[in-house]
Amino acid sequence: RGGHGMAAPSANRYGHVSPTTAAHVADDLGERVALILDGGPCDVGIESTIVAFDGERALLMRPGGLGVDAIAHVLGRAPGSPSQGAPRTSGSHASHYAPQTAAFLVDAHALAAELARLADRDEDVAVLARTAPRPAEFEGRWIDAPRDAEAYARDLYANLRALDASPSDAILIEAPPDEAAWLAVRDRLARATHR
Repeated sequence: RGGHGMAAPSANRYGHVSPTTAAHVADDLGERVALILDGGPCDVGIESTIVAFDGERALLMRPGGLGVDAIAHVLGRAPGSPSQGAPRTSGSHASHYAPQTAAFLVDAHALAAELARLADRDEDVAVLARTAPRPAEFEGRWIDAPRDAEAYARDLYANLRALDASPSDAILIEAPPDEAAWLAVRDRLARATHR
């Protein structure tokens, strides 16, 4: 307004699933904010990569939308991991990005057995799958997430919010691959499921 710039912090509440649409921001913040600018859904979906420098040494403080390979390409070497005494960065708490419903990471090959175990306990379950097929007898909320890391990351928080809004006692999330492209997604899911 008046030719001046505008700056604002992230539009999320600490520890909760991050918003990726204006509707998510409105759901989280309600009347706490007077105005929400809607530029459409986030292109990347997960938060930014944070790299710190300790002298000449680059440290990956938080994996994010910019992958380690891209950082290594620019720096000529991959960033290292921060030491125990490194300063905390945004999103580095062990439990973060978490839905209100208890969420659990489950290997694809163990998903059907875990669903059966929870059904025996009469629990309603929601599932975020990637490769595991939906059992014919499953009646809960099921989302088939994209199989590639970039699209999965873009949809992650919207999917977690959709599952959290379903009337479920637990959310089961198929664990992503242990590959470099999935580093940031694995980080977010580990924090979202930390109890």
